[in-house]
Amino acid sequence: MPNFRSRNKVKPEFSMASMTDLIFLLLIFFMLTSNLVAPTALPVSLPSSKAGIIEIPKVNITVTDKLEYFVDDQRVTLDNMEAVLSKKFKGEGYVKGDKIVPVAVLYIDKKVAVEHLVKVAGIVNSLGGKVSLATKPE
Repeated sequence: MPNFRSRNKVKPEFSMASMTDLIFLLLIFFMLTSNLVAPTALPVSLPSSKAGIIEIPKVNITVTDKLEYFVDDQRVTLDNMEAVLSKKFKGEGYVKGDKIVPVAVLYIDKKVAVEHLVKVAGIVNSLGGKVSLATKPE
């Protein structure tokens, strides 16, 4: 009777050496890549909202290339801009501490001299507001 049994026997043992090497390499990879990722925003805890969008009340100020001044589509002069803005700023803005800080977004034509920008920004600052310049993406 011939012997049909194989001389190579399969061992029921499992070697964990290759698995631990793989886990060790993954651990090193994640440790190195976590140090390379730099956070791009300040750490803030935002309140929750049903809308999901935080809308800051703001006043739009436009200065055209013909030196025409507009506050939220209302035409004004530089002389009466402070009075119009003080009415618009009542109760508008974001809360900083115990104070409401109004926000004005300046839409100024690129042909307008910086002198006019400074005048308008000075009026907003004198009323306790913050100024933001509107730009278009390149």
